[in-house]
Amino acid sequence: MLLEVDELRAGYHGLEILHGLSLTVGEAEVVAIVGANGAGKSTTLKALAGEVRQYGGAVRFDGRPVGHGRSHLVARRGLMLVPENRALFGSLTVEDNLRMGSWGRRGREGFSEAEVLELFPILRERRSQRAETMSGGQQQMLAIARALMGAPRLLMLDEPSTGLSPKLTWDVFHAVHAIRERGVSVLIVEQNAGQVLKLADRAYVLESGSVALEGEAVALADDERIRAAYLGG
Repeated sequence: MLLEVDELRAGYHGLEILHGLSLTVGEAEVVAIVGANGAGKSTTLKALAGEVRQYGGAVRFDGRPVGHGRSHLVARRGLMLVPENRALFGSLTVEDNLRMGSWGRRGREGFSEAEVLELFPILRERRSQRAETMSGGQQQMLAIARALMGAPRLLMLDEPSTGLSPKLTWDVFHAVHAIRERGVSVLIVEQNAGQVLKLADRAYVLESGSVALEGEAVALADDERIRAAYLGG
């Protein structure tokens, strides 16, 4: 397994949010995390990225432990997070944001600028535009493209469809499929359970900071409990 999380406990300022959470992500696999608001989905990604304190358990990426509180070192190893707020350099152009993303790749092969512009054609049209002047959907595409420039082995996406139209949501999910086809694994937190379960290979359902259900995404989409709670019956 590329990512192995075993009994992870993590949280903020001494308050434990994750209570013994375990999950795995394989090579070239899309894994979804779904659950209600406050279930610990975003905290999971932030803990894996080194942005939230781990109180216990173990996280291994490519067989090696992931450090505590050193997000830049985690990213250099190829475990990269695209946060919900996108964290772009707003005053910089699209092109400059992409170049910033490539600084930490350290010789790893990954997406070139030409390839990410092919994946997100709107960015080619707006290469000279400042990120802060772009629409929410365009900013989301830029955030993903910038992360790809860093040559991730595992890309973590936190609520990528937030604030997007159905058309743009489809575009982002289509890009995730293309990213996986390139051999990059994806761990995605998404409120739109119906869409993400169609995209993912496997999924985990979180409740109160722990895994309540897990399995093949197709099987979970047909589970009556999931349908009632997240898919409108």
